[in-house]
Amino acid sequence: MTALLKIGTRGSPLALAQARETARRLAAAHPALAGEGAIEIVVIKTTGDRIQDRALNQIGGKGLFTKEIEEALIEGGIDLAVHSMKDVPTWLPPGLEIACLFPREDPRDAFFAAAGAGLDDLPPGAVVGTASLRRQAQILARRPDLRVVTFRGNVDTRLRKLAEGQVDATLLAVAGLRRLGQADRISSVLPAEVMLPAVAQGAIGIEIRSDDDRMRAYLAPLHCAATERRVAAERSLLATLDGSCRTPIAALAELDGAGRLVLDALVAKPDGSVVHRTRRQGGPGEAESLGRDAGNELKARMGPGFLDP
Repeated sequence: MTALLKIGTRGSPLALAQARETARRLAAAHPALAGEGAIEIVVIKTTGDRIQDRALNQIGGKGLFTKEIEEALIEGGIDLAVHSMKDVPTWLPPGLEIACLFPREDPRDAFFAAAGAGLDDLPPGAVVGTASLRRQAQILARRPDLRVVTFRGNVDTRLRKLAEGQVDATLLAVAGLRRLGQADRISSVLPAEVMLPAVAQGAIGIEIRSDDDRMRAYLAPLHCAATERRVAAERSLLATLDGSCRTPIAALAELDGAGRLVLDALVAKPDGSVVHRTRRQGGPGEAESLGRDAGNELKARMGPGFLDP
């Protein structure tokens, strides 16, 4: 049969797992989409996937994982795009929007090392591999004696390089490992107090054309309002700071037992020499204002030239 909708995605194992999860959720919610061939997954290679030998901040930032997919969406080659929300730029192209967020997975970072369960267990001078300025800054703030090197690739590639001794330790998102069915490989999880996650880490977002009411209707039953509030607070902070992969920014918004939204955020120099932290609390309807307020405080504390070499 001719596909009723086409899902655009990157071709990495994690991206494909997330696309398949999207297809399963859609098929479960809409019997018309459950038939064989009703949903087609279209793999689109992005610039970020093609360039693997440099850190993202050196080649243009996180938009390199979404640009080609969004172009296909705008042109009508696909009907919706599945993204890890941590890879989605602060501002979307005109005419596109995130119409659905699935329930958020564990947003924290998993720690992997030849020996030891955390950063504090590494010997002086140990080498930690990461492509994230956010992780780099927090690692060096806690352990300035460590050496951080650029380290990219999918889960298997990074863990193979670790096993080969190319680095002494690395970090991966818990959410990605869980979605890949590889949670059993996690040796330890770093608490947010030690390693604050990336903005929107662990959240899957579905992007559509703003005028596509058919896709909006398909996605409506799948949307998680709690995840929307948490992600809105974190992305509002990011927008206020004009953040990108060139800026070490971290944030985590959570709903406490009383239903209040608690936002923790930080901005740091890439070498970890200065870290500014803040916290905001408020009602779930205040998500964007909490993020803006926290962002404005951090921006004022950073001052001009904070990120200059």
